Formats: sequence, structure tokens, C-alpha cells
Amino acid sequence: MTVIDIPGSKSVTARALFLAAAADGITTLVRPLRSDDTEGFAEGLSSLGYEVAQEADRWHIGGRPAGPATTEADIYCRDGATTARFLPTLAAAAAAATGTYRFDASAQMRRRPLAPLTEALRTLGVELHHEAVEGHHPLRIVAAGIKGGALTLDAGQSSQYLTALLMLGPLTAEGLRITVTDLVSAPYIEITLAMMRSFGVEVARSGHDNNVFTVPPGGYRATTYTVEPDASTAGYFFAAAALTGHEVTVRGLGTDALQGDLRFVDVLGRMGADVRTTADSTTVRSGGELSGLTVNMRDISDTMPTLAALAPFASGPVRIEDVGNTRVKECDRLEACAENLRRMGITVDTGPDRIEIHPGTPRPTEIATHGDHRIVMSFAVAGLRVPGITYDDPGCVRKTFPQFHEAFADFTDLTNR
Repeated sequence: MTVIDIPGSKSVTARALFLAAAADGITTLVRPLRSDDTEGFAEGLSSLGYEVAQEADRWHIGGRPAGPATTEADIYCRDGATTARFLPTLAAAAAAATGTYRFDASAQMRRRPLAPLTEALRTLGVELHHEAVEGHHPLRIVAAGIKGGALTLDAGQSSQYLTALLMLGPLTAEGLRITVTDLVSAPYIEITLAMMRSFGVEVARSGHDNNVFTVPPGGYRATTYTVEPDASTAGYFFAAAALTGHEVTVRGLGTDALQGDLRFVDVLGRMGADVRTTADSTTVRSGGELSGLTVNMRDISDTMPTLAALAPFASGPVRIEDVGNTRVKECDRLEACAENLRRMGITVDTGPDRIEIHPGTPRPTEIATHGDHRIVMSFAVAGLRVPGITYDDPGCVRKTFPQFHEAFADFTDLTNR
């Protein structure tokens, strides 16, 4: 058995940084993820005047419930979707004084949509301007506090829109009542609600399918918060164990884990792997023989590329459904997976929100990463059975796991002993 330690969750770290900045007091984050995305988020907080002190495995954030310490700032969000969506929302709530804040991002992030979030902020009375293309970065916000109230939101493209507004709620004068008409990646909202609870705010749910969220005003309490390992990242190692007939245990992800992407191990279980979950760890073991399946991955769509890269080695077709939202991630992930699998000689069929992959014998190729960290890490799993796979941009893993290639090589060495 191989036991591995996975870096902290990107999703949890980003939410924790927002909540810590909004809280009354100094929050300590234990084992936050250090990556391009989270460093960019912390840098953005510093640009807004929040105090951020970083140690090796702890970050200390001085919260400011009234908003940024500066009344003007120019923030570059890099490639980070959470940075690009959460930080403007945080700045918009500034109540101490009127502030003007400009946000821009990489070319990749400029292509990704913001409109449902920025339209919701406009509904709440926030003055904002898209400088180039409506609904996209760059974005300028003139903040003067937010009264709050009721709004309707379509979060069918990204759950991050809803998360940003939920976390905003306690910073408004009267709170928020959000009616959600569509929602993708619902488990990420459960992460948000649980973390808000840890910072002292309880959100009420009501309505049909619990689609109405009532967020009270009143603010957050500073705390010490431990960031759990990243379940999406753990998925590459679980998939590797399932493919190669080995056993791997990830510590820190057990029955109480916040992240819905841990459900990826259930997919591996349906394919024939043995999965065991305890209070504080998850283990995947396999004889290396996997069956095909049809699976809806709407709620765990970040793990879709991992399954796609694993799919050619199954005994039957693998059909992944309801993942249309992956077309507006760092790249069109559904098409990127299809493109690379076809380069490897695998038969693939795609639709607007699905991909079907047939068994085959993949051949080595250069993977077109499209600058997407998840494409690299997913096809590294296939590389365990296809020597000679290379990448046109292997370094893009810095977004969430800068040491991925070294860690995956170490893992491979351990399983080959």
C-alpha cells in the first residue's frame, strides 16, 4: 500500500481567504494550498489593503469587515477563476468609503464568463463596468456598500457565481435572499455553506429543491481553519491505482470531507476498483481491470478529464454525461479530451454535454494542454500505460499543484517497487 499526502484544496483555500478577509479579527489558515491561483488570490488581497502574512504552512489574514483598506486598487487575477469572481465581489461590499477597483486577468481568464455574477451585483445596486467585452474581464467596480435584498440567479454555468454571492451576504446591510434557477457542481455549494458556518454564519434554505438561500447580515468571526487536501488532485492518484493494479491511501480525505469531488472514487468503484473510506482517509485498490459505464458527472465535473484519460483502458465504452459546463473552464475541456484521445488513436464521440470513449490501445503523442492544468494531470494517468506521452505546456500545473510532476514520478516509483 502507498500512502500519500495531497496539497491543500484550491477551492477551500480560496473560500477561506475570502472569509478570513471579511471576518472580524485575524484568521490563521493551516496548510493552505500554495499555487499560482492561491498566491494570486493572496496578492489580490494585499493590493486591496488586507494584511496577509505567509509562513511555510500557515497564512495569517487580518480581516476587515468594512472592506478594503485602500480606496483604489488595480488587481491582476492571473488565471484564477475563484480570484476573478470572488475578489470583485468582496471589493463591491466596501462600506467604509467609496472605492474604485479595477480587475483584470490572463487572456485565458478573460475568455471565461462573468455575466451572471456581475448582473446579480448590478441588481444589488453595484456600479460596475466591463471595459472591453460585456460579461468578461477587465472589470471596474465603484463600491459604496450594498444594501442587500432579493435576487434570482442562474448558476448553471458555474457554482462559483452562487458561492460569491452567498459569501457576500453577511457583508450587506440587510442580507440576501437568492433564488437559484439552475445549479451545476452543487457539492461546491455545500463546501461554501459549511465554511461559512465555521466562520460564524448560518445560511437558511427553503423553496422547491432547497433552491432559495437566505443569508443574514452581521459579518464573520475570525478563526483558525485547517484546509483539507484537494480531492480533485487526489483523483489522479486514485485513478492511477485503479489503472495499474495498486493500492493507494490518501490521508485527510474521509467520511467528513467537504469536497464533493471525492465522489470520483465511487465512479472507480463502479468500474471495479475496491474503495474503502474511513473517518480520515480514503483507499483505492484494484487488480487493474476496469469495466465501462455510463455516468452523470454534473456534480463532479472537474474529475471528468481524469475519467476520460482512464477510459480507453476499460473493457467497454465509457460515456460521461451532463458535463456541458466543462466547455467554459480553463479551456473547452470536453473537446480537449476528445482531441487528445483521438491523437492517441482512440475512438471518441462527443455532443454538447457528453463524451463517449471506446476501448483501445493508445499510442504516445504530444498532449495539447490548452494551458489547462487538469488536462496535463489527467493524461499523466494515461501515461502510466503509454510511455512516451509528452505535453506542449507541462508547466501549467503550477495553477494548482506546482510539484505535480515530481510527486507523480515519486508515486510511480513507489508503486513499481
